[in-house]
Amino acid sequence: MYERKILPDLNCGLDLVGEALYGKWKMRLLWFISEGFRRPSELQRKIPGASRRVLNVQLKELEGHEMVRKVIYPVVPPRVEYYLTDFGETLIPLIAAIGQWGDQHQDRLRSLIAKGINAPAGPA
Repeated sequence: MYERKILPDLNCGLDLVGEALYGKWKMRLLWFISEGFRRPSELQRKIPGASRRVLNVQLKELEGHEMVRKVIYPVVPPRVEYYLTDFGETLIPLIAAIGQWGDQHQDRLRSLIAKGINAPAGPA
């Protein structure tokens, strides 16, 4: 099992939020679950760039941080669904605000990100 070599710094709210939401797909997972996409296969279709394994790991981390809860229905084959907890619901307005900011500045952000991707590597 993975064990961190460097313990996270948890001295302020930004550190705590970063630690809880660190992961490329976590905010999108929370958002899509809030929009009604609850089955792992639905989430996979909404985020095709992510592997099933990575999504499962990040969903498990969100579950460990009590932002989502996993419900396994006793049917054959087993059916799994994810739901936001009350704690997870409190993040949705923040994620919406971040998304709106991204929409308002999308042209600039795309340009800057493309420059960074295409920039030659500097000295280390």
